[in-house]
Amino acid sequence: MARKHILHMLTPLRQMSPFDVNMALDAGFDAVIPYVDVSLGDVTGLVQDAIFSRPPDAGVDTGIFIGGKDVSLALDMFDAAKKAMVPPFQVSVFADPAGSFTTAAAMVAKVEKALEQHSGRGLKGTAVAIFGATGVVGFCTAVIAAREGAEVTIVGHDGLERVEKIAAEIRDRFGVGVTPADGSTDAGKTAIVQASEVVLSAAKAGVQVISKAHLQGAGRLLVGADVNAVPPAGIEGLAVNANGDPIDATAAVGIGPLAIGNVKYKVEYGLFKKMIEADKTVTFDFQDAFTLARQFAK
Repeated sequence: MARKHILHMLTPLRQMSPFDVNMALDAGFDAVIPYVDVSLGDVTGLVQDAIFSRPPDAGVDTGIFIGGKDVSLALDMFDAAKKAMVPPFQVSVFADPAGSFTTAAAMVAKVEKALEQHSGRGLKGTAVAIFGATGVVGFCTAVIAAREGAEVTIVGHDGLERVEKIAAEIRDRFGVGVTPADGSTDAGKTAIVQASEVVLSAAKAGVQVISKAHLQGAGRLLVGADVNAVPPAGIEGLAVNANGDPIDATAAVGIGPLAIGNVKYKVEYGLFKKMIEADKTVTFDFQDAFTLARQFAK
């Protein structure tokens, strides 16, 4: 009788995301068990309960998923889960808080493809500005883009304080540099957009952060992308289904939330599938998500 594929889903929130539960079950897990209100200190005990309850050769059929809405906490929980292993007792671990790892991976992969197709260049040395950088998707997008050699600016809608802290955390945790910028005024936004070759909107759903007025005179702009599918668009003039289409009032092309979401869906589903089909235990974070996203970006 074949062993069951079991996924234990940990979140520090009061509820596990139904999106992630559905995705895991559709990918083929036989059982998905949510654990809520999980603290960092709880992770070791939960993981070791999971690894010691099955023989070592069943570790590949057991997975830990880490959710929530805090990137830093999720990464700490991810590290704690890996450290809790006692070889040969090990299980697979996948972190994707609020879908941020897979969404950020999809956004950067789609932008990279658009740059290649429309401008004949990649991310390295490209000036990238991220609006909504204090959120989970913006944070991960900044890290992925910076690791690929982009010159990343993270924009604070409420001033510099929060984005300066995020820039410091990215530097300390990942060893890459990003530049904080004040986007609290229209003049500040316009200056940032005009200095950028790529602008990314990762702000809250239903919030327009970049208007056509901000885009006027953005002669360097090559690509704009937005993850917000709730009207109004995060970037005015960028259609939800844009996939390399021109952005109004610019010479740039746009990537809309539906094009990004299509890749994000495939990446999360694909990583769950890889957990199930692996011959040995695996661990997946945002970098693994980006590697897979590149395969799906068209």
